Amino acid sequence: MKLALVHDWLTGFRGGEKCLQWACRRFPDAELFTLLHVKGSTPPDIDGMRIRTSILQKLPAAPRYYRYLLPLMPWAIERLALPPDADLVLSFSHAVAKGVVPPPGVPHVCYCFTPMRYAWELRDDYFAADGKSGKGLVGRAAAWARDKLLDRLRAWDRESSRRVTHFVAISQTVADRIRASYGRDSRIIYPPVDTDFYTPADDSAGPAAMRENFFLCVSALVPYKRIDLAIACCNRMKRRLIVIGDGPQRRALARLAGPTVTLLGWQPDEVIRDHLRRCWALLFPGHEDFGIVPLEAQGCGAPVIAFGRGGATETIVPAGDGEPGSGHFFHEQRPEALAEAIEWFESRWEMFSPQVARRSALRFTQARFCRELFGFVESVASGSLSVPGRLERVEKLSSSLV
Repeated sequence: MKLALVHDWLTGFRGGEKCLQWACRRFPDAELFTLLHVKGSTPPDIDGMRIRTSILQKLPAAPRYYRYLLPLMPWAIERLALPPDADLVLSFSHAVAKGVVPPPGVPHVCYCFTPMRYAWELRDDYFAADGKSGKGLVGRAAAWARDKLLDRLRAWDRESSRRVTHFVAISQTVADRIRASYGRDSRIIYPPVDTDFYTPADDSAGPAAMRENFFLCVSALVPYKRIDLAIACCNRMKRRLIVIGDGPQRRALARLAGPTVTLLGWQPDEVIRDHLRRCWALLFPGHEDFGIVPLEAQGCGAPVIAFGRGGATETIVPAGDGEPGSGHFFHEQRPEALAEAIEWFESRWEMFSPQVARRSALRFTQARFCRELFGFVESVASGSLSVPGRLERVEKLSSSLV
């Protein structure tokens, strides 16, 4: 089978690239199409593919400032020339990759991390997190221009979804979003978690009380991850918090951090695993489409205190009603709500089971991901799966989001 792989951009190695990596291993002879590629930013099994980039690659410093190229991305992705003799297109998309133009008659399977979040429902979280962009004449003008641009992107995102013959969603949360945004059904196949690497230490298989007295966040430091909420809460409660990760919010978060909060910046996987094995609990305050970090934590036997919306509700086993669990939810993104959840956790530590956490993580193994996704792809290529029918008109389903 001649396959064309498509990914938004290759500038780092995060959850989306971990999914792409398995496709590159399964189909090493495929061509890989992407807007931008920073050599050395991904593992050799991705970097070693035949990578075809877009015209944006030629712009000065584009790999460094690619986020500012968002208005050009739909135009650039549509101009990628996929091989006309391809048997199938497999895209991994959280932005524009699913808008690639496949050769006529060629099936296009999109492994969708989410419809474009900043165009549909999280634009304020992405573009106005400092609370200042809407103040004053200049701020209002900037917000108006931003909204006009994002409205155009949303219209393109909706229209280009018709180029996908089969959607695969990473969670029920994303499947619901695909239905609302595009009026399409999708197959749910959860992303892979490296449960062979993220394991409990020999001495951390006991109850939560045997763990060390610090909370942990592992995250990209961007607004919608809401690490500011975890820091504000731990400042107020005088709880020790360690934050691992880097991103554009790092300086702002460092200014917010009190004496009990430590920002370690980017750390290798071995350091992350060590902290997950020892932490009192992982704090996960963002609204995520899926969320691999809570499963990596559970793989290490760590309890998780998470915002009770999105993908976390599909992967964490809540403790309560006399039953042991792997985590606890809070339901408002406010420091006070997170503080209540932490106090509830601290008063009921005996209800959190490392064994339950480990079993929860083992539902999302890499072997399961490969079996389900590539079995689905091969079924589409062989013609044994028909093109799913549309739901109601996209415009009607999307009207509540406009």
